[in-house]
Amino acid sequence: MQFTDAVTVEGKPRRTGDGYLVATAKAVRTGIQLYAGSEVGVTDKAVVRVYRPPEEVFADASLQSFSHAPVTINHPAEAVTADNWSQLAVGEVSTAAKKDGEWVHLPLVLKDAAAIAAVESGKRELSAGYTCELDWTPGITADGQSFDAQQRNIKINHLALVDRARAGSQARIGDGAWGAMPIDDATHEDSPMNLKTVTVDGIPVEVTDQGATVIATLQQRLADAAKKASDTETSHAALIAAKDKDIATRDAEIDKLKGQVLDAAALDKLVTDRANLIALAAKIAKDVKTEGLSDADIRKAVVTAKLGDAAVKDKSDDYINARFEILAEDAAKSADPFAAAVRDGITPTNDDNKTVTDARAAMIADMQSAYQPAKAN
Repeated sequence: MQFTDAVTVEGKPRRTGDGYLVATAKAVRTGIQLYAGSEVGVTDKAVVRVYRPPEEVFADASLQSFSHAPVTINHPAEAVTADNWSQLAVGEVSTAAKKDGEWVHLPLVLKDAAAIAAVESGKRELSAGYTCELDWTPGITADGQSFDAQQRNIKINHLALVDRARAGSQARIGDGAWGAMPIDDATHEDSPMNLKTVTVDGIPVEVTDQGATVIATLQQRLADAAKKASDTETSHAALIAAKDKDIATRDAEIDKLKGQVLDAAALDKLVTDRANLIALAAKIAKDVKTEGLSDADIRKAVVTAKLGDAAVKDKSDDYINARFEILAEDAAKSADPFAAAVRDGITPTNDDNKTVTDARAAMIADMQSAYQPAKAN
């Protein structure tokens, strides 16, 4: 993983007899430094605390990597190697690096006239470009500071002369040789600090890139929390609505069952109506079976018995009820003697014939003797 750190050229540079410029600087200090989570490949943390243990910063291999490291004007877009050294390097770390308090002390020599002129004109800050490994084992330093990761196997690649480095030590992970934000005059430490305007609760605030990242992360967390609360409220309202609907359904079922409960008068009427229907069915079709049948089925059975299956096939209940009523009316008429006599006429019996014959004979006899005088007693 590649990093860049800002340092400052110390003391007053001096010229050699050959016109080279000799200077000293401190680079790559120990301790904890803060990085935006996005800069070190972490998405669940806005800020990551990275610890540079003294045993790593001052390790022999790390210090040796500073020796003869090239000095460049601003950060190149790629790592400095033998293939591009002649195009990029303007000097080098002249002798071995060594420990200087919590910093690494670096003696520099600049051999390029343009670079020397730039330093003498005020381009006096340095930004170290190096690689390291991040150990994501969290812990606490000896002085009680917590950290999320540690740098290990620190190896210098180059030192860049820059116009202005950010305050303190900053880092970026690069693409190409150096990271997601290319290390050049426009985007890295060597350019003046660029501030971004971020709106917080309607108030515009100017912050650094790292501050903008932290604010954006916190705003997103707030938005996520608000959405979660809204979703929970919506879900709760839906549960209450479903429960209310269930209660309403149960109440309707109870009311329906209550409506089906008969009082004594209604029950008596139901029994009477049933008995009358059975009696009427027997009068219309005496052999019809009514036991176990509903009222509708009794009417259908009666119509079938009197008129045949065709009379009820594919017919509606209303039609069958109407045919039953007609049959009932016919049965009532048959029970009335006067109505039957009017409808069918009178059929005399044998006794009736004898009475009529005797009456006729008596009437004839009476007419034959009517002229004779009455006999005296």
